[in-house]
Amino acid sequence: MSTIRQVQVTFDCAQPERLARFWCEVLGYVVPSPPEGFATWDAYKESQPPEKRDAWFACVDPSGAGPRLYFQRVPEGKVVKNRVHLDVRVGTGLVGEERLAALEAECARLLPLGAVRERLLYDGHDACIVMRDIEGNEFCLD
Repeated sequence: MSTIRQVQVTFDCAQPERLARFWCEVLGYVVPSPPEGFATWDAYKESQPPEKRDAWFACVDPSGAGPRLYFQRVPEGKVVKNRVHLDVRVGTGLVGEERLAALEAECARLLPLGAVRERLLYDGHDACIVMRDIEGNEFCLD
């Protein structure tokens, strides 16, 4: 019998803290407390050698139900479509125009944060909106 394990979702990115704070807004996640011995994240960053500053950041579900999101700085930029993406479940249990309205409302909330709308997939019953985050990573409002 296998053991149930927690998972963390890791994003390669250019600006870990900026992207983490974007996803906090999208998902209602929070930034965890700074590492032990540091009063603030800024104090932690200042303790690091310059080449390690801003190398990573994370955010967590305050309820503990969702996975931790970890953002790590990488030198290369995004060049191809994601092989894995997040579906942000805002229309669960809704169908048709009611589902579409919920997705459109969430899309409208995320656009001022820097999200980009790619396209709507809608067949009259089921719908999702394909989006991009502030670094171009695909995600869907589902």
